[in-house]
Amino acid sequence: MPGSSVGRQSRGPEGVHVISSVPQTVHRMLVLFPLCLLLSANATAKTDIRLVLQITVDGLRGDLLTRYRDGMGEGGFERLLEAGVVYTNAHYQHANTETIVGHATLATGAQPSVHGMVGNVWYDRDAGELAYNIEDPDSPLLRTRERQAQGAQVDPAQQQSRTRGRSPRALLAPTIGDTLVAYHGGRSKVFAVSGKDRSAVAMAGKAGKAFWFSTDTGDFVTSRYYYEDYPDWVRAWNEQRQAEGHAGGSWSLLNDVSSYQLAHQDDRPYEADLDGYGRTFPHPFGALDDRLYFTRILVSPVVDRLTSDFAKALITEERLGRDAVPDYLSVSFSGVDAVHHFFGPSSLESEDTVLHLDRTVADLLAFVDDRVGLNHTLIVLSADHGMADMPEYLSELGYRVGRLSLPRLEQAANAIGKDFGITDVVRLFYRPYLYLDQERIAGAGADRDEVAGAIAEALTTIKGVALALASSDLGDGTHPLLKPIENNQHHARSGDIYIVQEPYWFLFDKGPIKVMHGSPWRYDTHVPLVLSGPGIQPLRVHRPVHPVDVAPTIAALLGMSPPASAQGEILQEAMLSESRP
Repeated sequence: MPGSSVGRQSRGPEGVHVISSVPQTVHRMLVLFPLCLLLSANATAKTDIRLVLQITVDGLRGDLLTRYRDGMGEGGFERLLEAGVVYTNAHYQHANTETIVGHATLATGAQPSVHGMVGNVWYDRDAGELAYNIEDPDSPLLRTRERQAQGAQVDPAQQQSRTRGRSPRALLAPTIGDTLVAYHGGRSKVFAVSGKDRSAVAMAGKAGKAFWFSTDTGDFVTSRYYYEDYPDWVRAWNEQRQAEGHAGGSWSLLNDVSSYQLAHQDDRPYEADLDGYGRTFPHPFGALDDRLYFTRILVSPVVDRLTSDFAKALITEERLGRDAVPDYLSVSFSGVDAVHHFFGPSSLESEDTVLHLDRTVADLLAFVDDRVGLNHTLIVLSADHGMADMPEYLSELGYRVGRLSLPRLEQAANAIGKDFGITDVVRLFYRPYLYLDQERIAGAGADRDEVAGAIAEALTTIKGVALALASSDLGDGTHPLLKPIENNQHHARSGDIYIVQEPYWFLFDKGPIKVMHGSPWRYDTHVPLVLSGPGIQPLRVHRPVHPVDVAPTIAALLGMSPPASAQGEILQEAMLSESRP
C-alpha cells in the first residue's frame, strides 16, 4: 500500500485474488512458505506499523456489510473491503456469543474456557449471587460531574451489576495490548474506547487504559483501576457536552427513505418503543432531563460518532503512532448492537445505523491517515458476535419459532429434582446456564452428575430446546454443539447445565429489549473479519477462520510472540500477501 492512501480496487477478479476452496497441497504451501520470507515480512511490519487500530462493531452480523454495501461511500467500510484481506467465513467457536465473550476472545486469542469470560453475567459461587463480568468494587468510577438523570437500566447484563466499579481483573488471559506493552518494555501505549464498559475494558487488558460512554451523564468515563484522576484532555472533551447537543432533536434517516432496501420495515408492531422513542422515523431523543435521554443516544448512530470523536481526541492528545514503537487503539462501536436489540437486524433502523457508521468509520480513517498515516497503520475490522432476527418477524415469513419461557424451564428442572427427593434443585438460572444447588443434592444423598444428566435429558424434550447438556457430559459424544459448549466451559464460572435453543428461538421471553444473541448458531457466530495495512494486498478468502486467530496474527505482523494463552492460528494470507507475485 504505497504512500498514505488506500487505493480503491474495482470489484471482481481483476486485481483481487480469491480463495474459495484451498486444496490441501496449496494450504500446506501457505503454511510452510519459506521461513526467510516470513521473517522478512515480520521485519518489514515491525518497521512500518506504528499504530494498530482494532475496530470492533458490536453485533455486526457477518453478512450485513454485504447487504448494505450499495449504500456505502468509498472511504469507510468500502475502503477496507477493497484494500484488505477479507475473510468471508469467520465464525466464533464458542457457544455463548455475547459481548464480553467475543471482545475477550478477539483481545486474547483464547477461547472463553481459557480467558474466563464465559458470559456477560455468571453466578459467583463464593458470593452466592450473579456477577457482572467486569465489576470490581475496588475500582470505582471516576466522577466527571453530577448525573443529569438516572437512566433506566435497559442492559440485561448491567442489571446484574452489584457495584459501579469496573476493571479487567476477572479477565484470566493476557491480551494483545498487554503483550505489546511487555514486548516493548512499557513504551507502547494501549487504549480502548467504546460505547460499552465491558467492550472497552476487555480490549484494554491489564496494561492498557479504557474509556466508555456513560448513559448517566453522556460523558466518557473510566475507573480508578486506570487513573487517579482524569487527564486534562478528557475533562476538556467532556466539558464540550457533545451528547447533550441532541436534546430536543431526533434520529432521522441519513438518506431519502426511497433509497433504503428495508424502507418497508419501518413500522413493525413487535419492535420496542423505548418509552416514547417510537417504532418509526424520526425517533425523538427527548429532553435532557428525560431519564432515558442518554440511553436513546446509545440506541442510535450518535453514540458511534461520539465514540469516534473521543478516539480522535485520544489519538491527538496521547500522541499515538508518532514514533517507531507501535501503539494500540481499540475502538468498539456499540450503536449497531443497541439498535438491533430494540429493532432487530432486518429493520430500517439497522440499515440506517450501519450506513451512518460507514460515514463515521470513513471520517476516523481519514483522521488516522492525516495524523499517523494509513501506511503506518494496521487496521483490523471485526465484530464480537452476530445477531438473530426476531422470532415474530420470522414467524411472518413462515418459520415455526418462538420464545422460551425461562420460568417454565426452571420449573421443569425442579420437577426432575423432586424425583431425587430434592426440593428446588435449581440454585439459579441465567441464560444459558442452569446452576444447581449442590448442597441440597448432597443433602439428599444423590449423585450430582446423575441429577444433572436427568435434568438435561428432560429439558431437551421441551419444544424450542435443541440441546441441554450437563457439564459432566462434555467431551462424551459427537453432537456438533459439544465443541462450542466445551470452548465456553470454565470450571469456576460456567453452570452445571448448558441450554441451547433451536435455531431462531430466543432463550429470552420478557424484558425491555426485544432481540437477543448468544447462541452457537451461524447467525450469531458469523462476523466480518478484515485486515488492512502495510504490505497487505487485496484478497478475498472463503476458507473457515476464527476470531481467536486475530490476536496471534497481529502479534506476528508486529514480530512478537502471540499472547501467552492464545489458541488461534496465524492468518497466513495477511502475513504472506506482500510476497505474492
